[in-house]
Amino acid sequence: MMATLATTAPVVVDRLTKTYGATSAVTDLSFTLSAGSITGFLGPNGAGKSTTLRVLLGLAAPTSGTALVFGRPYAALPSPSAVVGAILESNDFHPARSGRAHLRMLALAAGIGWDRVEEVLAQVDLTGAAQRPVRTYSLGMRQRLGLAAASLGRPSLLVLDEPANGLDPAGVRWLRDALTDFAASGGTVLLSSHILAEVSKTVDRVLIVHRGRLLVDAAIDEFSDSSDLEATYLRLTAEVTS
Repeated sequence: MMATLATTAPVVVDRLTKTYGATSAVTDLSFTLSAGSITGFLGPNGAGKSTTLRVLLGLAAPTSGTALVFGRPYAALPSPSAVVGAILESNDFHPARSGRAHLRMLALAAGIGWDRVEEVLAQVDLTGAAQRPVRTYSLGMRQRLGLAAASLGRPSLLVLDEPANGLDPAGVRWLRDALTDFAASGGTVLLSSHILAEVSKTVDRVLIVHRGRLLVDAAIDEFSDSSDLEATYLRLTAEVTS
């Protein structure tokens, strides 16, 4: 696996199509992510972002095409938690379970020691709230718990769906710094978000999708600032017709 991680692109999506009956959620989508990068995955609601992430994470089967993680379908990874960490909007926590108990359950299933649970709790500033039931957590605290869960196995790839949702300005800054440090250490991030101003401060590259199709694949430096990214995003997604 180490050789695979060192020599294979973290993510390769190749001509991916996913249909539900007569509806095409994703159509002929292709992109590749490089190690050490943070990529913003942008698009309006219903653009196909969540479907793409679900296929990438083995939660849905492609109709055609492929979505590979370090050269393999997610289901074929021998130790997924050591390769990929994910936060999806649908991330669920048992409301009566404490944050620490939630992470310990995941660690036990993945064969990870409980000392790592304490490490990730500290990393996301939840040690003081670790014994509280998750039902008492704010949305921002749940996002932090989700990131802690995604980080348990020390993965090389993070797949994050709206991770800044519910975070206050300090939390958003903390998340930006955490992702930047992760990428600087060689990790790769695929980040789905609607917060374009924050995306422009965090990512190296943007993918803009709409109605299941890729419209833009560009380095963030190609946009002069966040308002330029926003204007491009709004113009392109408004112009696309069925």
